[in-house]
Amino acid sequence: MYFTGFADEAGSDLDTQIKATKELGWKFIETRKLFDSNLAGISEQQFEEVRQKLDPSGISFNCYGSGVANWAKPITEPPDSSCEEMKKAIPRMQALGIKMIRIMSFAVPKELRTKDFHDEIVKRLKIIVKMAEDAGIVCLHENCMNWGGLSYEHTLRLLDAINSPSFRLVFDTGNTVISDDVRGNPPYKKQNSLEFYKNVREFVDYIHIKDAVWKDGKEVFTFPGEGDGNVIEILTDLLQRGYDGGISIEPHMCVVFHEKQTKEQGEKKACENYIEYGRRTMKIVEEIIGAGIAN
Repeated sequence: MYFTGFADEAGSDLDTQIKATKELGWKFIETRKLFDSNLAGISEQQFEEVRQKLDPSGISFNCYGSGVANWAKPITEPPDSSCEEMKKAIPRMQALGIKMIRIMSFAVPKELRTKDFHDEIVKRLKIIVKMAEDAGIVCLHENCMNWGGLSYEHTLRLLDAINSPSFRLVFDTGNTVISDDVRGNPPYKKQNSLEFYKNVREFVDYIHIKDAVWKDGKEVFTFPGEGDGNVIEILTDLLQRGYDGGISIEPHMCVVFHEKQTKEQGEKKACENYIEYGRRTMKIVEEIIGAGIAN
């Protein structure tokens, strides 16, 4: 088991991401934002700069938090950008030794939720997963604002249809809290994090630690264990089951503002929050293990 996180929530530049990771005593970053783009979108010169900074730092990227088939890619539009991102990402992932890529299953507009896009989603994802499989990489599907994240039943249907060792799950503890359970007829209730997790846990290879509450019609993100994401219960179950993968933090608690002075203050606050979030996550795990609940 190891700790990692979306360190771009500590700072947009790689130097800050590395610094925050080292302060936590960690060795890994789940890379997402780099140079106002991502691993697949940066230039060759920028990629070389990333390599030059990572090599002497002792920090490496354990997973690529990509934009492939994500919440910004509607199922009603062609999948070209997702396939192109895979093509660009794979050689760079191989160069950096990254074996996992976070993907999703395309956004479904609210007005089209009652339409079953299963066959089209599966057709698209099979192409993406085959690209990963050929490259020795595992696609981790995240329960988020995408077709597979509409309910645990949607996720299970995807797993059954794609049926590949290169298609597994990253479970996000907080996304469930703020997502509708799109089964049956509207109005929909919010998902239950523990229920979702228990129904998919045998396919979970990786976990995102996020926590939140749904209050007055909007999400409010919290420190781990302080929201309705069942973080402690889920981590306890994972560890009892012998989980030995990554525990990746994604605080979502700070906003970095654009005005210069406010931006500097915001970035400082974001870095401090990321480090505090990481420490609290480690403490939760330590307490679970210390209580003898898990080995």
